[in-house]
Amino acid sequence: MHIPIDPDAPTPPYEQVRLRIAALAADGTLAAGTRLPPVRQLATDLGLAANTVARAYKELEQAGLVETRGRLGTVITARATGTSLRAQNAAKTYADTIRTLGIPPETALALVKAALET
Repeated sequence: MHIPIDPDAPTPPYEQVRLRIAALAADGTLAAGTRLPPVRQLATDLGLAANTVARAYKELEQAGLVETRGRLGTVITARATGTSLRAQNAAKTYADTIRTLGIPPETALALVKAALET
């Protein structure tokens, strides 16, 4: 996940992080259910204080764009991507079924693509 931080910009760093994550979710780069890096890891990667990234995550959560699931981390919500919860649940059900059947991910994706083209 590429998040450029401009220290000379009038926008504070936490807001730059928040805006970039929201934009990546909105354009589909970060799909619903995508796990974001832990606060400390992203802060280190960006050369920011952990509190700066924590504030960005907190504001994203307050807006309903991410959800913190305790030890499972912070994930992008369906709302952030414009994907309906129903579609997200259907995809998860399909993925669970495919895993149970032992079908490789590449084959599963090909099956979906073929089904969507008919």
